[in-house]
Amino acid sequence: MIRFSFPDEDQREAIWRGIFPQQTPLDHELDYGFLARKLPMAGGSIKNIALTSAFLASGNGEAVGMKHILKAYQYELDKTNRTITRDELAEYAYCFEEIHRL
Repeated sequence: MIRFSFPDEDQREAIWRGIFPQQTPLDHELDYGFLARKLPMAGGSIKNIALTSAFLASGNGEAVGMKHILKAYQYELDKTNRTITRDELAEYAYCFEEIHRL
């Protein structure tokens, strides 16, 4: 069996910064530090979240933004019957209602 270590915060930030293809329209306010700090996910889960967020944004004709990533994060949490809370969103709590509307 091959074991992969769980990425630390710095590694997660590096993953987030490089996960989207160059041609993906990104909101200029993406908060990579927040994503690395508050979304403790493995690289594969980050990839799933990035892909889902790109589909969500594209479907709305928008650049990938925090609301799309946080909604995709909720989809990832749904796999383990977990729900994101306002408190977890910290400074992005204003996205809470939007996350449940997308």
